[in-house]
Amino acid sequence: MTALTYLSGPWRDEVEKRLKADLSPEKMNFISSSMSNIYTNCPDGKNHFLFFQFEAGIFKTVLTGTQEPPKAEFRITGDYQVFAKISRSELGSQKALMTGKLKLKGNMIKALKLASVADRINKVVATIDAQY
Repeated sequence: MTALTYLSGPWRDEVEKRLKADLSPEKMNFISSSMSNIYTNCPDGKNHFLFFQFEAGIFKTVLTGTQEPPKAEFRITGDYQVFAKISRSELGSQKALMTGKLKLKGNMIKALKLASVADRINKVVATIDAQY
């Protein structure tokens, strides 16, 4: 398989397919939540988003785009390169949040409880051959 362009439609489709196949409701701790990752300073000069929604640990929606993202329980904003490092498993999302590389809007206590779930998502995303 050839590398997919990060945040493109085909990349999003592959993310959704792998998350649904690899992460059972048990591995997702049966959580119900949503988050929008807002990417700034993207190579094309636009801001992009990556939106996840899950109910009872089952992925319902994965969306990407350049318009305003759907409303989410958590909104995480950061530089494109920071998110790319997280997606390649070169940087942990918790470390990025704690060092100020990412900004979180939402319940910080719940976000910390969901950190292990976010790490599982990122490990699956890191398995996709992507062009950044």
